[in-house]
Amino acid sequence: MKKIALFLMMISSLFAGELKLSGTVISDDTKMIASRFMGFVEKVYVNEGDYVKKGELLYTIDSKEIDLAKSQVELMIQQARLAVQMNENMLHNVRLNYERHKRLFEKGMVAKYELENMELMFKNTKDMVEIAKKQLAQAKAKLEEVNHQYEYLKLKAPNDAVVIQKNIKEGQIAIPGMPALVITSLDNLKVLVEISESNLNVVKIGKEAEVFIPSVKFRAKGKITSIIPASNPMTHKFKVKISFDKQGNSDIIPGMYSEITIR
Repeated sequence: MKKIALFLMMISSLFAGELKLSGTVISDDTKMIASRFMGFVEKVYVNEGDYVKKGELLYTIDSKEIDLAKSQVELMIQQARLAVQMNENMLHNVRLNYERHKRLFEKGMVAKYELENMELMFKNTKDMVEIAKKQLAQAKAKLEEVNHQYEYLKLKAPNDAVVIQKNIKEGQIAIPGMPALVITSLDNLKVLVEISESNLNVVKIGKEAEVFIPSVKFRAKGKITSIIPASNPMTHKFKVKISFDKQGNSDIIPGMYSEITIR
């Protein structure tokens, strides 16, 4: 009987020049939070249903692997600095010998090939100093990269949102790419409705619709933003999304029942 009554109501509304639909408030900005590195979860700061602010810490991952990488890079820096110092000392001595050979050659006291050998040694030593300096610079850049990786161990909220799914606990292993948390924004809300293909001619992108959320007695003008051209094979209905301005009403959240009127 209820189905017949609902059908009659829809038929009467069509004849009255309006289409009434039931829908659900959804968020068009849902994000899956996952870690970039594998490691043990040290601390989880949120639970399902919690509201979080942009930049708020969600969970942290153990840093032992990065600590090891950092110590290795710091050792590379020490070795590179030592190499620079040793090559610069060698260059100083080679330069003195080269200058001395030039003076002796001008006086005819050394052969030309000896001067040429010293000149080649001087050039090679200068190149060794430059290579050592580049290796030191690379090691320092690597250290900056490793230090930056610590930030990836602190997973933070990318925007104001509510936590709708939590898949991790302290002590578990965080796997790269596997969603640990799912959060959804409360700013960009829409209403999702289903419409039969026989009524598709009534809806157009950009057309206005009236939005009513009974639980919070909220009314607003909405606008059809998308018509998804893939019908449900069981019901032969199409999904339609309607955007609306919640006017700062913090009581409106995803999942609420809503009523839509399209005239």
